[in-house]
Amino acid sequence: MGELGQIVVLRGFDDVDELRQERRRALMSGGPFNIDGDHVGLSMETYELFPFLPEIEPSKLGRFYELRRYWLKPAGIAPTIAAWEQAVGPAEAYTSHLVANLYAIDGPPRIAHIWGFSSLEERMALRARHYAEGLWPPKGGPQQIERATSTICLPEAWSPLC
Repeated sequence: MGELGQIVVLRGFDDVDELRQERRRALMSGGPFNIDGDHVGLSMETYELFPFLPEIEPSKLGRFYELRRYWLKPAGIAPTIAAWEQAVGPAEAYTSHLVANLYAIDGPPRIAHIWGFSSLEERMALRARHYAEGLWPPKGGPQQIERATSTICLPEAWSPLC
């Protein structure tokens, strides 16, 4: 659910040089991920993990993944990270479904987070419960948001998140 025909690829790099080399390769390639077609586009964004969260590990959190993206007000990244750091522990039943939370280091100030759930009903129930208990969203976080999107993704069979 969201933009149709979209493939989201989450990758990590050991250093900035490796990142630049791969971006250059993808930009110069006629089919950067061996995907051919008349209507194929390419968009790349660079993010870093929130500093207090663990590295992303392959895991099987469910059949549905939600990619949420928030464009923040200028200078909104630091207070958003601080708000999340305070909220993650108390909302552990919900945040244990978090695959990654990242902040952009290119383009406008923004964050992206990826959640995994066994069903959309599980997602809705966890969110409703944590909202009702006042554990979610992170206090002070929503005040930084200018615009947001949410996309429900289905992992391919080859995905390490499948």
